[in-house]
Amino acid sequence: MRPSILFPLFKTVTALPGLGPRLGKLVEKLAGPHVVDLLWHLPCGVIDRRFSPKIAGAPNGRIATLTVRVDSHAAPANPRHPYKIRCTDETGVLELVYFHVRGDWLTKQIPVGRTVVVSGKVEWFHDTPQITHPDAVVPLESKDEIEAVEPVYPMTAGLPAKTLRKAVRSALAELPELPEWQDPAWLARRQWPVWRDALRRAHCPEDEADLSALSPARCRLAFDELLANQLALALVRQQQRRLAGRTVAGDGRLRARALAALPFSLTGSQAAALEEIYADMAADRRMLRLLQGDVGSGKTVVALMAMLNAVEAGAQAALMAPTEILARQHAETLAPLCKAAGVDIALLTGRDKGKARQAVLDRLASGELPLMVGTHALFQEDVAFKDLALAVIDEQHRFGVHQRLQLSGKGRAVDVLVMTATPIPRTLTLTAYGDMDVSRLTEKPAGRKPVQTVTVALDRLEEVVQGIHRKVAEGARAYWVCPLVEESEQMDLAAATERHAFLRATFGDRVGLVHGKMRGPDKDAVMADFAEGRLDVLVATTVIEVGVNVPEATVMVIDHAERFGLAQLHQLRGRVGRGEKPSSCLLLFDPHLTETARARLKTLRDTEDGFVIAEEDLRLRGAGEVLGTRQSGLPEFRMADLAVHGELLAAARDDARLITERDPDLATPRGQALRTLLYLFERDAAAKTLRSG
Repeated sequence: MRPSILFPLFKTVTALPGLGPRLGKLVEKLAGPHVVDLLWHLPCGVIDRRFSPKIAGAPNGRIATLTVRVDSHAAPANPRHPYKIRCTDETGVLELVYFHVRGDWLTKQIPVGRTVVVSGKVEWFHDTPQITHPDAVVPLESKDEIEAVEPVYPMTAGLPAKTLRKAVRSALAELPELPEWQDPAWLARRQWPVWRDALRRAHCPEDEADLSALSPARCRLAFDELLANQLALALVRQQQRRLAGRTVAGDGRLRARALAALPFSLTGSQAAALEEIYADMAADRRMLRLLQGDVGSGKTVVALMAMLNAVEAGAQAALMAPTEILARQHAETLAPLCKAAGVDIALLTGRDKGKARQAVLDRLASGELPLMVGTHALFQEDVAFKDLALAVIDEQHRFGVHQRLQLSGKGRAVDVLVMTATPIPRTLTLTAYGDMDVSRLTEKPAGRKPVQTVTVALDRLEEVVQGIHRKVAEGARAYWVCPLVEESEQMDLAAATERHAFLRATFGDRVGLVHGKMRGPDKDAVMADFAEGRLDVLVATTVIEVGVNVPEATVMVIDHAERFGLAQLHQLRGRVGRGEKPSSCLLLFDPHLTETARARLKTLRDTEDGFVIAEEDLRLRGAGEVLGTRQSGLPEFRMADLAVHGELLAAARDDARLITERDPDLATPRGQALRTLLYLFERDAAAKTLRSG
């Protein structure tokens, strides 16, 4: 249960003054549904209203707060003209200017003869200073209502900034006094404030320096978040370690046959990864290992060897992929090798129905079927294994941790091998997969050709199309990928449809189109036409990014390449260069590029090493972007920025390790405070393992 001390922080945002159902919805969209989400929504700028000169000394273009006397109102004859209020002090005249405002309302608010305090941007017009639509006008006795330094928040349309600030202020006023979860010596060494003061300071910046991710208050909050993340992972890992494992060690006979059927020998890093995997499987604790390897580095073969090891030991193994296309492809790739090894393999997807499906399930339950490839369909209640010993999960970031546990729950002490073709920078590997051991495949298998990468400005589109026409005439096939921007699927669809129509003018009906709005079977049919050569060009939004294997495709055109992340561009490029013929990747870009986009495209042109690309992506875009790509499934950080707080992440990991060694059940006073921290950052699942463990 969430500790009661945190209840005020987990009230809905509509409990705050000024946020009814309508504005509450906007705040929820902006920050999240709970009061605590609003507290994690930190300011991105400040407006300093402390400068309060006399009228004559107010410089043009600067925000100033002035004490003046209201002399007269001048209502315009034409409603399109401005309404002006003349104010004075002993040094001169100031005009307050309003457009489209009711005069009777202004005469009530700012009556003649009253002394008022006005704040806003001063602009000199024909030797007279003016403030158009002042930010604040209050009677002299209420001048404390004007915030001397006003925080500026990232906003959303329709939500008044004043309402948001007021809601944050009342949330800060109700902050509970939480027990200190950080080590006192560490806090003293860093000279960081306590949690409550850090949060208040972050929301009430005095100047630009307070907005820096490296200010003491923001560092403290970032470290809290990173510690919650690392501690949660350490607890899950500890829980996994406590669960009894089983020893799985085959005799090598099936693996030898499969290896003999491979057209090439294993690379050094494939062999090294297999040694680590076999050692894990033979140990009496459960394996939880991440296999990271670039597109085409041979992860599937490594997975098959691990699966055959389980079959040799008399058990079963399953491989789960995030999409049907990918699952089918894995099954097709593995079938000839399994045949050579004399082992049965079957495929199960959501599309399999009726008797055929039942027959597969019966063979699986009886143990007659040793290897299974499938999609989410493997999670279903009626899918039962006789003795599942190894679960391999491909493109892990498409599945949550709970799904990983769900599949491993289909057997007794199941070993889990997780694979990803998205090279992840080391810091991010820690935050997302800190509960796993990691193996990396760093070489390309023999026979993989490098892909020639060139950048071309979009104004040379006609040349590009002619070039592809020549390639197609020689028997090549080409992908043409259009960008996908989550917010405007309609526009993307329009862009892809438009490009498709444009290419049809040249290639006729040998151009296919796939996009995310299509039904699965329709998408698969177009993909199949392309794979089997009935189409020469495939126009697609990024649905082809993961796993599609068409060795005859040797050209990859990426439209508006500047709109893609580096890792994504690298993934897409990996779709070509899979056959005998030399391949090329054309990055079409908008000539008006930003410096960052230019640097991104240059990195891609200069290297094919996915890990180098991933680190560079992190440096250029910051973790928020690399993590924020929704498809990555990596944890979302609100206060921590991994591009800046990398050393804090390492410290958080070391601290989490020490905590779990010394106080594995979080039973000490600091342990109890750390439980509060886990609930504060909604890492409840980890806190629950403490009880269930």
